[in-house]
Amino acid sequence: MSTLRVTQARVMKSEWTKLRTQPGALWSLLSAVILVVAFGILYSLLRAARPPHGAATTTFDPVSVSLAGVQLAQIAAGVLGVLLITSEYATGLIRTTLAAVPRRLPTLWGKATVLAAAVVAVSVPAAVAVSFGDPGVVRAVIGSALYLAVAGLLGLALGALLRSTAGGIAALFGLLFAVPILVGFLPGSLADEVGKYLPGAAGLAVTTVHPDPATSLAPWTGFGVFCAYAAVLLGFAAVRMRRGDA
Repeated sequence: MSTLRVTQARVMKSEWTKLRTQPGALWSLLSAVILVVAFGILYSLLRAARPPHGAATTTFDPVSVSLAGVQLAQIAAGVLGVLLITSEYATGLIRTTLAAVPRRLPTLWGKATVLAAAVVAVSVPAAVAVSFGDPGVVRAVIGSALYLAVAGLLGLALGALLRSTAGGIAALFGLLFAVPILVGFLPGSLADEVGKYLPGAAGLAVTTVHPDPATSLAPWTGFGVFCAYAAVLLGFAAVRMRRGDA
């Protein structure tokens, strides 16, 4: 009786089956789409009712307004990443998964690839629904989808490190929201200088058409910094998964 050789492609196919059959994952993806579209439209209508005046018109970024829902959708994407791995630890399914893939790391890379692809697939149409063809919009729309994909990878890394849904989600909120609040208490321009290198602020730079150099990195530079955070955390997650018990 022959057995199928474990390959990365087969692992990814298995992870895709898990993703599309997990109700929590589907709800997280749906929530991300709704948040991007609904909040973007709502915020755009509110700003249209009170348009900027005077000097404020020179820094007004209508694309950033229409993509404001991305800042909420990152929660859904990050939670999806956490759930994708912690649900297996909670049910004990991870032992079966690692028995089928003894080398372990292909499982993590498979989850990361499937997660990123799924988030991008649903985020691009959602972002296009609330943005239009002005200069720089294509980059902002694609950047928004990529930002949400990396937010999902952050959640996956934290979930793999902590192996707890509550712990992973709490760490995600702390990294994206609590740390920026604490940095905001730094004196004067130091808060702006440090703040633009934090994960959320750095990554969101790619979703703006006209970023403010005083408070934001250049779009792709900021996204690169955001990816570096995710890469470091995924590296730690890989070490823990390879060396730790299931």
